[in-house]
Amino acid sequence: MKKPFLVILTLLLLVSNAFGQKNQMKAFIDYKSYYSPEQGPYIDLQFQFVAYTIKFAPVDSVLQAKIAVSTVVTSEPAGDTVYTNAFALESPRMRDSIVEDFFDNIRIPLQPGNYIAHVSLQDLNGKDKTLDGQVEVSIPDTYTTVSTSDILIAEVASPSNNMESPFQKSGYEIIPRISNFYSQTMSNIPYYVEVYNTNQIQDSSFGLRQQIVSTQTNQIMPGFSRFTKLKPSPVVPILRNIDISKLPSGSYHLTLEVIDRNSKTIGKAADYFFERINDIELAENVEEIILDPNFQTSITDDSLNYYLASLIPIARPAEVKSIMKTLKAKSPDLCRKHIQQFWVQTAGAEAYNKWLTYKKNVQLVEKNYGNNFQDGFETDRGRVYLQYGQPNTIIVRETSPAEYPYEIWHYYKIKTFSNKRFVFYNPDLVNNAYRLLHSDMVGEQQNYKWQEMLVKRNAGSTNVDSNSGNNQYGTNSGYYYKQD
Repeated sequence: MKKPFLVILTLLLLVSNAFGQKNQMKAFIDYKSYYSPEQGPYIDLQFQFVAYTIKFAPVDSVLQAKIAVSTVVTSEPAGDTVYTNAFALESPRMRDSIVEDFFDNIRIPLQPGNYIAHVSLQDLNGKDKTLDGQVEVSIPDTYTTVSTSDILIAEVASPSNNMESPFQKSGYEIIPRISNFYSQTMSNIPYYVEVYNTNQIQDSSFGLRQQIVSTQTNQIMPGFSRFTKLKPSPVVPILRNIDISKLPSGSYHLTLEVIDRNSKTIGKAADYFFERINDIELAENVEEIILDPNFQTSITDDSLNYYLASLIPIARPAEVKSIMKTLKAKSPDLCRKHIQQFWVQTAGAEAYNKWLTYKKNVQLVEKNYGNNFQDGFETDRGRVYLQYGQPNTIIVRETSPAEYPYEIWHYYKIKTFSNKRFVFYNPDLVNNAYRLLHSDMVGEQQNYKWQEMLVKRNAGSTNVDSNSGNNQYGTNSGYYYKQD
């Protein structure tokens, strides 16, 4: 199963200067695989160039960018070159100083197997160095039987007979959408897919079943399934649109299955992974929730606000807004429904058991990390514990003549990340109010001079931002931090 967003990141990670330098060109890349009965399997290698990172030069009173694009495809694992191409890509001409992202598509014939597409890009109007990246490509061997192409998400789609266009697909001009993130303002997913070899079916029709499945609960989302009856043909192109305005926040798979008249799946299904942020779902549905007696008896009235607020460390930003809105309503019934709905959306059939486990962890962090002015889940240590779980090791240094009290937490594994650390310290020396000072976990606070902050207790007026080299650590915190 191919996740396009991960493929996109492959290129950006390999050209990491695109993150750090304001004027460095940025580009996104993805591919989709297809099949032609006349020519065999092929891919569309798709490019999106981020306009504000590219230099547009005046051309005949308009602005235009020019990018050198070089592509080499090699087979895996042999490393043989099977395709090469190099050309200068000219962007659409812009008549305004506000330039827009532009796209390109390269159609490459490839036989079933595994490949690496090596891509080099250079802004010919700028002075940037060549950006090099690569994308892993896999061509399935199922195209001679009933099967589907990859799912192509459209940024823009319109009828077209321009066969010269690199974006032309079965009578449509389809500009690809490469990102798989859908914000609150985006209410539709237009997609294109091709179904192959249904003429091999001994029947007058077949079906295409569309479903959206939650990655958290593995449940089919009600209201987003669709069945389409189609006539068999060597190639059946399909352009559809999904209204996601009422799809809750979460990560999902759009799945497309070719089925016969008995609803039996025939051939390989297509799959598209995406993420959705939508802060309206609970506000619209919470009134209709029927309380589960288990949830109802697991929380006393006097602790409802506490346990609802305790969900904030593990809630998405949109969910936090919804929690705060419910708290302001001061309705015990709404609080109970909100807690139940949160866990149903998060854990599905395991909602109640997951809630009880989380509740125990909330009580644990309250006991260990709560202080005179913060509940346990409000503290940095409590939040990290609830969000990432129990650390594998904790180094505690409560007393030292040269440094503030501190703790170093080490996680062997957090989701897909390995060996992540958190440094907490207590500059107030009272109230058990440890603060997060530094972490190498993605998305957490990073402070490259955290060791100097620890010894600031005895550093007087030392400027921790100074690069003079006069600051002395005099502690073992760096050694403890590096321990596995």
